[in-house]
Amino acid sequence: MIARKLMLLGEIGVGKSSLAKRLVFDRFETDYKPTLGVDIYRYDIPATPTNQAMSLIIWDTDGNFGEAMFQHVYMKEASAAFIIGDVTRRQTLDTMLSLSKGFRSQFPGRYEALIVNKMDLFDGDDASIPAELASGRSGVFHTSALTGDNVKQAFHEAASTMLRRGL
Repeated sequence: MIARKLMLLGEIGVGKSSLAKRLVFDRFETDYKPTLGVDIYRYDIPATPTNQAMSLIIWDTDGNFGEAMFQHVYMKEASAAFIIGDVTRRQTLDTMLSLSKGFRSQFPGRYEALIVNKMDLFDGDDASIPAELASGRSGVFHTSALTGDNVKQAFHEAASTMLRRGL
């Protein structure tokens, strides 16, 4: 089984740890404990008729780094990144777009996707979401770590795309 390192990037409190725990353990914890440094999770994706099995090594970062993260040793050998924002906090979505540009600039060709998280709290006001983050756009996932909506789909699509690109 091949293994690929996938980074979770974004501001503090956007749900990076909650997404990782929902994926790996299929649970949501209401007792919030901020990540200090990095937590590492492993998630195995079984083989399909079109893809070989893959183990995602998920690096859940603490969110204090901003764009300095791209210079950090944590990024070494990362094949991909999910950049995460909280739909209830517009500034985290703006930061997400900025981090996305930085990631593409520093790591051209690597897989990168955007996760708009906490959709279970979304009031339906599409004006609060930048157009680049609209539902249905390629490379953008609307998720809820609380309910599990679209969490597995995002990670499975990342794995499939990395295999297809040979990352």
